[in-house]
Amino acid sequence: MSVRDLIPWGRNNGNQVPSVLRDDDRDPFLSLHREVNRLFDDVFRGFGSGLRAFGSGTGFSAGWPSVEISDTNNEIRVTAEVPGLEEKDIEVLLNDGVLTLKGEKRSETEDKDRQFTERYYGRFERRIPLGVEVKDDQVDARFKNGVLTVTLPKTDKAQSQVKRIAIRH
Repeated sequence: MSVRDLIPWGRNNGNQVPSVLRDDDRDPFLSLHREVNRLFDDVFRGFGSGLRAFGSGTGFSAGWPSVEISDTNNEIRVTAEVPGLEEKDIEVLLNDGVLTLKGEKRSETEDKDRQFTERYYGRFERRIPLGVEVKDDQVDARFKNGVLTVTLPKTDKAQSQVKRIAIRH
């Protein structure tokens, strides 16, 4: 076994004859190496484009906060779960058909008996394209028990543009 056999992208140069069981599959070291590579790929796949330090201000995952969007004939309702935040920590913006939810969470815990201080800091921003015209002056945002609910009433024009399509057999 050569070092080149351990490199996954250099192993198969296209000149191997496909078989049901390759020689690589019988070698326990190559099999172990392949499994370790797969394990690391699976673990780091969840981190997105790059790893970030805990205290770098981006402690939340890309999908935070969890958002639920419901669309009826009359309105669009966006519900975001933001536990641990207060109303003053959240900003709701509507600009050019895009609803933006921004927020910032800061937490500091100090334990003088154990002589340590723990700080946690993070920001989030979610942009939600609406796709329909809404009545900007009637948008309503409410915050209760860590849940933000934004109600966006559709304009009469947007309501009349809904076209029902028949489904055929």
